[in-house]
Amino acid sequence: MQSICVPALDAQIPQATDFIRQGLARYKVKSKALGQAVLLAEEALVSLNRHAPQGAHVQIALVKRMGGVSVRLSAPGQAFRLDQAMDLGLDMDLDQEGGEAESAIRGLLFNAYRDKLRYKHHGGRSTVLIIAQPAQRRLIYLTLGALALAVVLGLILRAVLSPGAAGALDQYALTPIKTMFLNALKMVVAPVAFFSILSCVSQFSSLSELGKTGAKVMGLYMATTLAAIAVGAGVYFLCQPGSGVEPLAAQAAQAAQSLSAQDAQVDVLGTIVNIVPDNLVRPFLEADMLQVIFVAILCGAAVGMIGDYSKPLKDFFEACNTLFLKITTIIVGFIPLAVFCSVCSLVMLTGGQTLASLVGFLASVLLGMACMVALY
Repeated sequence: MQSICVPALDAQIPQATDFIRQGLARYKVKSKALGQAVLLAEEALVSLNRHAPQGAHVQIALVKRMGGVSVRLSAPGQAFRLDQAMDLGLDMDLDQEGGEAESAIRGLLFNAYRDKLRYKHHGGRSTVLIIAQPAQRRLIYLTLGALALAVVLGLILRAVLSPGAAGALDQYALTPIKTMFLNALKMVVAPVAFFSILSCVSQFSSLSELGKTGAKVMGLYMATTLAAIAVGAGVYFLCQPGSGVEPLAAQAAQAAQSLSAQDAQVDVLGTIVNIVPDNLVRPFLEADMLQVIFVAILCGAAVGMIGDYSKPLKDFFEACNTLFLKITTIIVGFIPLAVFCSVCSLVMLTGGQTLASLVGFLASVLLGMACMVALY
């Protein structure tokens, strides 16, 4: 963390912004984000200075945490609304020449970067937080932390709780959270696939152009799929993950014996025929991805061919695609909680033997991913 303290005077704003600019550059913030952060900091400093008592100082700190970089400005003074200060130009005389134009610019500035600004007033101090660079690895760190905490807590609970208490904790607390998270993911899979594919396909105005691009994409898809299958099978036979755990092996054997020969057969012709649904609702209700993809391609091709009506439909479907991607982002934010509940339940109920098997499985997955990256 880098910090500096300057008098709450407008004459000190250039010094403060230079400190912020140089600090963000040392943290390797991209030039565009750096410029935005400095501009926001300058406007926030004006508002802080106007509401600070005479002789006060503004504390400026650059914080880097979990891959993210933020600028924190803090000064004593009265509480104020940052949006109004920047939007209405409370800190300037609108009667001055150019005051209205500057006020409008400040309003546009705040509205454009509203999601990067945080304000709070506590203990007689106003604090403005400017997110210069989002924490891109924050979710990874939180997930790894939740994983480690779940292992430790699961082992402790297994040692101190009776089997009945452990089962009740799993049934009424851990499993419901895990199930809700998985249900939420299943809920958005079909809409995300449908609107993303439809938005892409609708950009083509002719079937011949779509067919050429589609053939290339499908060829690449089949090649990478075959490569993934080969790598996955090779890593499995090399590492044999889970082979040392008797309960899991017994469950797998019992599940394999319960499958009849008729259930195990793959009806290729039936699979191809069922790609075409008999109505537009069933693919989404049953989350049949092949049917969802077929309907998306069909609708996308039609949208690209209907002339004047295509633009509003394209905009609508693009908006829907953005909406469901944002919903997916919100759901994915709960991955650390879902990982904690899932791993804690597993360790608490089955103990360290299953955990060791999962670690071996994780190593196998990482090896397979490394092989795929090298292949690509």
